[in-house]
Amino acid sequence: MAYMVRTPFAGKPIKEVRRSDVEAWIKQMNAASLAPGTIKTRCVNVRSVFRAALKDRVIGSDPTDGVRLPRRRRADVAMSIPTPEEVGRLMAVAEERFQPFIALCAFAGLRLGEAARVQLGDVDFLRKTLKVSRQVQRLNGGEIDVRAPQYDSERVVYLADGLVNVLAKHVANYGTIGKNRWLFSGEDEGPPHQNNVGYWWRKSLRDAGLSGIKLHDLRHFYASRLVAAGCDVVTVQRSVGHSKATTTLNTYAHLWPTAEDRTRKAAESIMSASLGQSAAAFTELAADTSD
Repeated sequence: MAYMVRTPFAGKPIKEVRRSDVEAWIKQMNAASLAPGTIKTRCVNVRSVFRAALKDRVIGSDPTDGVRLPRRRRADVAMSIPTPEEVGRLMAVAEERFQPFIALCAFAGLRLGEAARVQLGDVDFLRKTLKVSRQVQRLNGGEIDVRAPQYDSERVVYLADGLVNVLAKHVANYGTIGKNRWLFSGEDEGPPHQNNVGYWWRKSLRDAGLSGIKLHDLRHFYASRLVAAGCDVVTVQRSVGHSKATTTLNTYAHLWPTAEDRTRKAAESIMSASLGQSAAAFTELAADTSD
């Protein structure tokens, strides 16, 4: 299990692992600026090992029991969503080979590991779809680990015509890599390393005169634009590859219009239907009167 490889106590016999070991590991991840959600996911996976050992009476107590995890910030406070203008600037200044990578994250909602593993056969240019069926992770030592997407998020993404054209142009200009026909190149005919992706991302940010935007924020940008376009929860869930609609709501609920927003919009349509062009005149008159 990749999470066990990353733990500092992975080499210890399971009976010798103490709560202090687990707490030190959590502090280490927190110091490395990992997101609270990522830390929680890793801890849940490791905890399952200890609970199985406890159930089998291999250990007398679970060292993860009662360990406190970093608090997650509210989604509406913690989430950073770039504007369409910022995304456009990034696409304009990015290296030509990196533009399709940005486009897949911003206009198809792919995670870094999902975009890095796209093969030519995943793209159906005729039906304008992309099958997300694997992601790439790097284990300690740099070994490539190709696995199913996280949280059972295999899915088919429906691509905009413009994104299909971007991908087609990329293939025409640069071809594909290795026997697996990766769209983006790394070392030894494999997919790109996240460090290389990070370098090109930081360079694009710098050239665009932007800062504070993470590559993963492009995924939030995609989801936010789907919400703005009127897509329902299930549509957004399937598009971004969440296993449950509740996950989508917990992440993006603050982006959907509230009851107050819908009431105002409905009232505005009623007023416009009743008064026509004169509705604007009433608004201007009220503004002049208040001045």
